[in-house]
Amino acid sequence: MSIENYEKVIWLEIHVRVKSDTKFFCNCKNAVELATEPNINVCPVCMWFPWMLPSINAEVVRLWVKAWLLMNCSINKSSRFDRKSYFYPDLPNSFQITQMYETITWAWTVKVLVWWEVKEFWIHHMHLENDAWKLVHSAWLTLCDYNRAWSPLMEIVTDPVFYDKEEVVEFLKELQKMFRFASISDADMEKWQLRCDVNISIRKKWATWLWTRVELKNINSFSSIARAIDWEFLRQVRLLESWWTIDQETRWWDDDKGVSTTQRSKEDAMDYRYFPEPDLLPINLSDEYIEDCKKELPELPIEKRLRYLNDYKLSEDDARILTADKELCDYFEVMVKLTNDPKKSCSYITTILLALLNECKEEGWICNLKFDATELAKVIELVNKNEISSTNSKTIVEELFKRWWKTDEIIDKLWLRQQNNTDELEKIVDDVLSTLWSQIEEYKSWKVNLFWFFVWQCMKASKWKWNPKIFTDIIKNKIW
Repeated sequence: MSIENYEKVIWLEIHVRVKSDTKFFCNCKNAVELATEPNINVCPVCMWFPWMLPSINAEVVRLWVKAWLLMNCSINKSSRFDRKSYFYPDLPNSFQITQMYETITWAWTVKVLVWWEVKEFWIHHMHLENDAWKLVHSAWLTLCDYNRAWSPLMEIVTDPVFYDKEEVVEFLKELQKMFRFASISDADMEKWQLRCDVNISIRKKWATWLWTRVELKNINSFSSIARAIDWEFLRQVRLLESWWTIDQETRWWDDDKGVSTTQRSKEDAMDYRYFPEPDLLPINLSDEYIEDCKKELPELPIEKRLRYLNDYKLSEDDARILTADKELCDYFEVMVKLTNDPKKSCSYITTILLALLNECKEEGWICNLKFDATELAKVIELVNKNEISSTNSKTIVEELFKRWWKTDEIIDKLWLRQQNNTDELEKIVDDVLSTLWSQIEEYKSWKVNLFWFFVWQCMKASKWKWNPKIFTDIIKNKIW
């Protein structure tokens, strides 16, 4: 099988649950979190009782507008809803309210860092639609849960612009961060707040046309998406190499078995019998409304990441870690303002604070810390002033995390403040060096590693209360 002669071409259909308080077309609680019981957040409207009519949730529209403003997309100030008609068990009214012909956004690009190269991927359009019901299958029955019925979804449809799994995964991670930073959606794949259908076609590397596309569903993690792409690529290549045809179909991904199975043939747009939604008016947006939404937008995660790399000179890994979570990123920004030291602020957060949070048995995150950011900034300030050592600073941060005392209280209680009295330090150095004449001669014979042995002996003699940097300067003057 000459797999190296083929390349994959991928495009995505991404569903993101909007983080509004109530559902799209009624006042029931939105299914942002998974409900504890079935059918507790329902009403006659979202259960589609006779004579019940939908009404548009203004909060959903505002979050929607902020989403496409984040991505610099083309604006269609007037849009309307359509009915997508089809029969499926989780859609008992046999249609979905969506947008087909006049969506609010068209054609824009999203910047993504892939292997530390900035790439732009084209989006075809984004529209709003309602979520379906949930079917729960038991031994002999199929039960219907209406909790997520009519919850608002943003569907983002890309162009066929992805050529490997790394591009797909990094693009989805970037979208997830964007929506989280702007509080548009939590975009948690495990809670089905972010769902992705992967469309894959293959072609010969020198060809310009594609074979039939196949859609993969039921993929709920980034690692599963990568595995599904690899599997489907190999499956399609095997079919072509065996002179079989590739059917246009929707396939169900089984991540436990690592295979996909046929679910149904893939419909075309004509099969859905779209027509204008008769119960909802069009959405018309004013320039003033759009400008007002712009004021609420945060700095994009990728812009923060590039700023940390270029302005703060942080490492690529540190910039990636800090911009992976909004609360963590905000905490770092506060620390930089307090300390004016981006590198040390990053180091204390990523190497000490995150380690403590990961080890903590109780569920917690950076926003749940019991001590203020000013206390951690105080630790960095004292290290920079040589009043505490770097080693002792870790002890202080651990005590802040466990006991929630003030920084100065911990330093005084544990006797961690370094002394900088030069006369007393010189006396300690003289006493120590007077017993180490043979090692000094070896050092002068270019056994330079012994220098740190002298510093360690002086620190030991001072019971670790003195400043090692001053010890270093004094010893250099004494032995040369």
